[in-house]
Amino acid sequence: MNIENMCYRVIMAVDMEKSTTRTNPAKAHLRRAMYDSVNHALRAGGIAEHNRDPFIDRGDGVLVLLHPTEHVPKTRLLDTVMPHLATRLADCRDQSPRLRAVVHAGEIHYDRQGCFGEALDTAFRLLDAPRVKVELRHSPSPLTLVVSEDIYRAVVRHDYPNIPEAAYRGTVRVRVGGRTHRGWTHQPDGRTS
Repeated sequence: MNIENMCYRVIMAVDMEKSTTRTNPAKAHLRRAMYDSVNHALRAGGIAEHNRDPFIDRGDGVLVLLHPTEHVPKTRLLDTVMPHLATRLADCRDQSPRLRAVVHAGEIHYDRQGCFGEALDTAFRLLDAPRVKVELRHSPSPLTLVVSEDIYRAVVRHDYPNIPEAAYRGTVRVRVGGRTHRGWTHQPDGRTS
C-alpha cells in the first residue's frame, strides 16, 4: 500500500432514519432534502467545496471528508454546522428526513475505487450503532449526533462556547478491529444564534 495516498480528514457523515421503509419516490425527495440541508449547514459553517473532498453518496446518507485547515477548526462542526443542520431539518420537518450524524477524524486511504480505512470503519460503526438509532427514535430533535472519543477528547470535553460538555452522553460502544470505541451522543437544539 502506498502511504502517499493517505490523508488526514475530519469525517462527517449523515444517515436517514427508516429509509428502507419508504418508497423510491419518497426516498428521492428525502435525498434532495438531505443534500440541501447538509450543503446549507456546511455553508453556514464557512465550509466551501475547496475545504472538502467531493461528497460520497451512500444511498440514504452522505459522507463528507473535510480537509484540515486553520480556517475550519473541528469546533466549527459542533458549534455551527450541527445546530444549523438541526434547524434546517426542524424548519422543513414535513419535507426533510430525520438524520443520525457522526463526527470523527483520522487517516483516510485512497485508491481507484474510493476511500477506506479504520477511521471510516469506526465512524460508520458509531453512526449505525443501535443506541444512536434508539436515541433518534425517541428524540423530538430531527438530528442525533454521535462524536467519537477522539472528537470528545479534542473538542467536547473542553467545554468550548456553544459546545456544552454536559449535553453529550457517553452511551455508545462499538467494536472495530478487536478494539472497543466509545461515542458520545447529543441532540443539537438547532438554535443558531
